[in-house]
Amino acid sequence: MPGTTLEDIDYSDIEAKYQVYYDDSFDNTLVVDGVPIIDKSKLERLLAKVAKEFSRKGIAIKPEDIFMPWDESTGKSKGFLFIDFRNVEDANLAVSALHNHPFDAKHTFKINRFTDIERFTDLDETYMEPELEEYSSREHLRAWLADPQGRDQYVTYRGEDVEVHWHGKPSQSELAHKPDWKDFLYVAWSPLGTYIATLHRQGVRLWGGPSWKPQQRFAHPLVKLIDFSPCEQYLVTWSNEPIVVPEGALQGPQYFSPDDEGNNIAVWDIKSGDLLRTFSTTNDNETPGIKKQMQWPALKWSPDDKFVARITPGQMISVHELPSMYLQGKKSLKIDGVVDFEWCPHGDKDKEDAEKDVKTAINGSGSKATTKKARENMLVYWTPEVINQPARVTLLSFPSRAILRQKNLFNVTECKLYWQNQGDFLCVKVDRHTKTKKSIFCNLEIFRVREKDYPVEVVELKDTVTDFSWEPKGERFAIVSSSDPNLGNPGPGITIKTDVSFYQLEHGKNDFKLLRTLPSRTSNAIRWSPRGRHVVLATVGSSSKSELEFWDLDFNLEDAGRREGQTSKEEWGSGIQLLGTADHYGVTDVEWDPSGRYLATSASAWTHTLENGFAIWDFRGQELTKQIQDRFKQFIWRPRPVTLLTKEQQRQIRKNLREYSRTFDEDDAAEESNVSAELIALRKRLVDEWNAWRALCKKESTDGRGQKHGKARAAEEEKEEIEVWVDEVIDQIEEEILE
Repeated sequence: MPGTTLEDIDYSDIEAKYQVYYDDSFDNTLVVDGVPIIDKSKLERLLAKVAKEFSRKGIAIKPEDIFMPWDESTGKSKGFLFIDFRNVEDANLAVSALHNHPFDAKHTFKINRFTDIERFTDLDETYMEPELEEYSSREHLRAWLADPQGRDQYVTYRGEDVEVHWHGKPSQSELAHKPDWKDFLYVAWSPLGTYIATLHRQGVRLWGGPSWKPQQRFAHPLVKLIDFSPCEQYLVTWSNEPIVVPEGALQGPQYFSPDDEGNNIAVWDIKSGDLLRTFSTTNDNETPGIKKQMQWPALKWSPDDKFVARITPGQMISVHELPSMYLQGKKSLKIDGVVDFEWCPHGDKDKEDAEKDVKTAINGSGSKATTKKARENMLVYWTPEVINQPARVTLLSFPSRAILRQKNLFNVTECKLYWQNQGDFLCVKVDRHTKTKKSIFCNLEIFRVREKDYPVEVVELKDTVTDFSWEPKGERFAIVSSSDPNLGNPGPGITIKTDVSFYQLEHGKNDFKLLRTLPSRTSNAIRWSPRGRHVVLATVGSSSKSELEFWDLDFNLEDAGRREGQTSKEEWGSGIQLLGTADHYGVTDVEWDPSGRYLATSASAWTHTLENGFAIWDFRGQELTKQIQDRFKQFIWRPRPVTLLTKEQQRQIRKNLREYSRTFDEDDAAEESNVSAELIALRKRLVDEWNAWRALCKKESTDGRGQKHGKARAAEEEKEEIEVWVDEVIDQIEEEILE
């Protein structure tokens, strides 16, 4: 327009459209404490490591986003740094995922928002009385232990249904809970019975408490196997499908991050549900394309949950600390050729030593003569023969890594490691071959772990040992051996002939001596009672035999403790007595209950489809119940935690058992009298009903008889008699008469 200048033109609409707004807030800035103090030469490497630690939790940052303050007087960093994130959501995720996160063995991240500095520095110091939150009690996860009848529980899985039952006398056995869990692979109890786990397509769920509510979840898609740590603090999950983190997947401490992709094994914290670390089941030195059977459990726990170890076959054993999952001592145990290893269990003696240490520390009055330090964790591993170097079994103390005992072995084909459940003995079952390698025989190398210098006894056997089992809390073991030519390659319908032998430590000679051999058996599995003394020999997995033998190894001994000093030839082995035999066709699983009074056998549809179901027996082999159920899959007793009573308290209870059992005897008598009263009342009611029915029938019969008599007389008067003659030819004979 004529006369119009640039100042007269209105640009407000264009300015509004292209206006740039700057975010001057600090909501996406975090302050990270607990960072190592370094000089400037290590700055680049530290920033890269910090960025990688955040990216492991799914939070992408670059070293350029990190600002490190410096102390100019010393030329070193101040131990904290600032990080600018892309948005507030990433900053919030970093706080939840990495606050109190261990950065290394000596440093732990402490994360705060930059905006919190002003908020906490300008606090109003006027005291405000906090509001009291209403207390809500939580369920006790071990409430089942307080059952008045002292019953145990078991779980069954049939078809798509799971049921938890109480087991006791017939009058006390009942259904405890029937959950509506759907679409799961199988169920498993935790080692102390606190949780029951179900495996779903999405991951693992833990249930527990009197209401059986969900207690925790672990997101591991397509999970196939799980393994609890001994103290139930941690859980290991495995899937044959490598971990894949899709774009846009949830991120946080309870989920996989991009760094976990390709791995198969995950370690979780049960209480928090946090993912601690993932591992791969494949090794770099494995030949690609060749499938190898995976060893499970892939991770093995120390008995106190302080360490978890993983073997790289032929190379090393890597031991990680919990819960940080850092490599203990920052290095693995380099062991050329290592094949297998096992942690030593803790027993009552270790518990007593630990209690003494605690008491000594509290009282502060323990002398050197009386104070005994609890022993460290121990593990045992074996290495095969290599050129001129013999095979070797090594007993190692951990974390000191001191070698306690080594034993050289020759002509070794295979070794199996068996710890007694109290850690008193270790048996190394050594399969040896002759120089021609045409035949195999067996040796048992037994370490007495509680004695000085860890002496080793050798039991030589001519046959192949197919099963070995220590007596719980005892000094005996049982083996199944065989010289059957079909061993290792049995045909259909062929049952391997076996011998079962029992051995016991003879204290006079400090050697394990044969108690008794049971020849010509078909048993291939040994199942000791958790209390010891009783043992079941079973034929499992056979299509033609399914025998069960119930044995008592202290039948003639009034006091089982006498066997510790037993040296007489007349008494040696005389207490072994057969209590009973039984049969469960197609048996696939045999398991004692925690009390050692009952045995459960089951035939799972996962193995075959013939007469699936379960049976429960007492320790003498008497059948208590048997259920034949189609599509039956699992029967598992609920484990019990270790008793809190000391040995002295347990000894007093056994001494005064009659007094403690009086209450149960009274309950049994009351129940029996109630049953008798109910039975008498039932019989009286049936007799009264019978008498009433008889009286009614008698009355009806009397009334009906009078009416019938009158009708009969009238009918006789009107009756007309008619006689009918019938001729019947019985026989006819024709004769010719001669004239």
